[in-house]
Order: sequence, then C-alpha cells, then structure tokens
Amino acid sequence: MIEDKKIFEKYNDFFKGKKYNITTFGCQMNEHDSERISFLLEKLGYTKTDDRSKADFILFNTCLVRENAELKLYGQIGSLKKIKQEHPDKIISVSGCMMQTTDARKIIEEKYKNVDIVFGTKNINKLPKLILEYLETGKRVFDVSTEYELNDFVEYNNKNNFQAYVNIMRGCDNFCSYCIVPYARGREESRRPSDIIEECNSLVERGFKEITLLGQNVNSYGNKSKFNASFPELLDKIANINGLERLRFISSHPKDLTKDLIDVMKKNNNICKSFHLPLQSGSDKVLNEMNRHYTSEKYLELVKMLRNSMPDISITTDIIVGYPTETEEDFLQTLEICKKVEFDSAFTFEYSPRPGTRASKLKSLEKEIVQDRFERLLNVLYPIFNKKNKEYLGKTVQVLLEEKSKNDSEMLSGRTDTNKLVHVKAPISKIGEIVNVKIKKHTSFTLEGDMVD
Repeated sequence: MIEDKKIFEKYNDFFKGKKYNITTFGCQMNEHDSERISFLLEKLGYTKTDDRSKADFILFNTCLVRENAELKLYGQIGSLKKIKQEHPDKIISVSGCMMQTTDARKIIEEKYKNVDIVFGTKNINKLPKLILEYLETGKRVFDVSTEYELNDFVEYNNKNNFQAYVNIMRGCDNFCSYCIVPYARGREESRRPSDIIEECNSLVERGFKEITLLGQNVNSYGNKSKFNASFPELLDKIANINGLERLRFISSHPKDLTKDLIDVMKKNNNICKSFHLPLQSGSDKVLNEMNRHYTSEKYLELVKMLRNSMPDISITTDIIVGYPTETEEDFLQTLEICKKVEFDSAFTFEYSPRPGTRASKLKSLEKEIVQDRFERLLNVLYPIFNKKNKEYLGKTVQVLLEEKSKNDSEMLSGRTDTNKLVHVKAPISKIGEIVNVKIKKHTSFTLEGDMVD
C-alpha cells in the first residue's frame, strides 16, 4: 500500500486535465458512496464527465441485491475491452457491494483483465492510495476490507446544491433469508447523533432545501450504540433545524416501526409525508421463511396507524415474487394485501438467488410460474397506482423542481412531499425551487400540471 508522501507529491500535476466517470448501480446508499468517491477523485485533480468514452478513470459502483445488476455490470465492463486495448492508460475500476463477496470478485479477477482496481464498500477512503499504487507498480490492485476503516465517513460531492443524502448508519442485522446486504455491508453501526446533526446543520446553512437520511434500516438506529438515542428522537431534532424545508428517510423495516416515529412525522410539517414500508410477501408462511419478523396482520395494522395519523400520506413498498417456497395460495395472499393497502407505488422483483444466503440453497420455482405471477401482480398494482394519482387532479401541490424532464426539454421534473413525480412547464432557472403546481393530468406513474402563484 502506498503511504509515502513523496509518491503523492510525484503525482501532484499528473491528474490535472484528466476526467472521471462513475456508473452507479443499486440503492441510494450506493449513490451516496459514489458521491464520496467523486469527492476523493476531484481532490486528486480529476474533473467529472458524463461521457464515459472521454474519461481517463472509469468506475462502476456495484449492487449485489439482484442478479440483473450483476449481468448488466459484466456486459458494460466487457464492452470496454477494446477501449482499454486502444488506450491502455485509461484506468478501469470496480467497487461496491459486489466486490465484498468472493464469488463476484473472483469473476472480475479471472475473466475481466481490463479491470485495474477493485475495492469494496468498507475502504472507499483508500481509493487515492490504490490509484497511486496502480500507477507506481503497473499491476492490478485488489483491496477489499472486511472491516470499516476508522473515520470512514468522509466528505462528498452532492448531486446538486439543494438536495443531500446523509448517512446515519450502515450495515444490517436482519439477515433476511434472500438478502446479501448484511454480508456485503456488514453489521449495523450507528453514527453519533451530534455528528449527524452537525452535518445537517452545515447543509442547511449552505442552502440545501431537502435532506434524505440513509440507512439499511433507519428504524433500528441507535439500537446497539453506546449513546442513548432512537431514530424518532434523531428525526425530531433534525426536523427542528431552522431553515430545513424537507426531510426524508429510507429505508424502514416493518418490525421496527413505532408509534413514536409516526407521532414525530405528524407533528413536523417539514418531514415529507411519504413512507417506504417493504412488504415482500403477503403470506405469513413466506414472511416467516424470509425471516421478516412480522405478519400480514401486523403489516396492515402499521398501514392503518400511518393513514389514521396522516390521511394524505403516500405508502410505497417492495414485493418479491416467486420466493422458492411460495405457492399459488401464498401469491394470492400477496395480491390481497396489495388490494387492501392500495400502495402509491411499488418496487417489484422476481426472486433472484444470491450466493451465500439461506434462500439460495432452496430449489427455485420454474421461470414460467414466476413470470406469470409477476405479470399478474403488475396487473393488480398498476390500476391502483393510476387511481391514487387520479386523486391529485385539480389539487395544488408543492413541488421541488429537480431537473429537466427526460422526455420534454421544455418541461421540468420534481417531486411532491409525498414523493409523486411531477412534470411542469417552467424555466430552467426554477430548478432547485419549491413551486406550486396545479395538477391537470396523470398516469399510473407521473403527474403533470401548471405552475400557479
């Protein structure tokens, strides 16, 4: 490992004029890791480019939750083989959750010789040293830590100047039978409340309007820590930072959702009234085999508590179709829960076996059965999404405008506090502002309206 200050000094001017490109797969935690990586690269002297072909340093920050993300990664790395041959000075790197597991790392090492640097989720801070080691030795560098480094929470580049992610904890102790996250991210570890509040204060002072608190399971924040603080207490303190206009958090596990959290959300107007509550399955049998620690009845009680307290709250979820032990009756119970809850939106997945998990040892269902159930699930969900969005017609809502619409250059896109995606015709100067929009159109996935005073 490169430690000598003289080596750093040797490359003082090397990175000037060089560009980097990062492709991120997976969740908001991965996005935030990419923000940290971006900061480290720019500190070296790199500048960002969205054109991968023009980048001198190409990085893929990976996800391991679904097999599809793995296959997509291999395809994109494979497509760079010719570029690497023509431009051997380009550096190609892979990081993230996939690299924390031996199988995926071994595939990269043996089959993708065009990858120069590999690191994991727990040693992001080492990246500058890894780059210098590669430049000095000319040899591939594989450095994946099993434990997080001290002072691992570092500065980062925000995606814009009005929205920010703040990491409040990392890791997971739940060990759901299908999930690889505890193996890739490690056990739960909560940051000190004072550090989190200081970071949020700093962001608000710099003009950030919206902060999203991140954790694999934010509801269990503080459970194993030496300090005495719960997630509802932390959320309440952050919500009371003067000038903070919007506060969000993800993700929540149903087994840890308390009335205290709901009460804090209700009393603070700047806490966004949207709640992501992963269901995964509507069958108690499957939930037990998934090691989820709640029943469908308990889940419905939580939904009722949320809606009784905040009638306009939007509730979204995750659903896995085709878990190895799922029967047709189990699947029908999932459909029934979806009809009862009427989710505003859902992330739906066909079960994907993850090496090393308990569920991966079970025999998978036939692909045709899983695909059929997946389509039937969407046939139930999409009309519900449409119905929920239709309820916004004629209403005036506040929208934080985030970016140009991907489909219409004259439109801007943003989100309500209930996390509804809204398109509105507005000048680009309005990006970063919260504006009033009267909704006039809807689809199952988006709203559209006009700006009003």
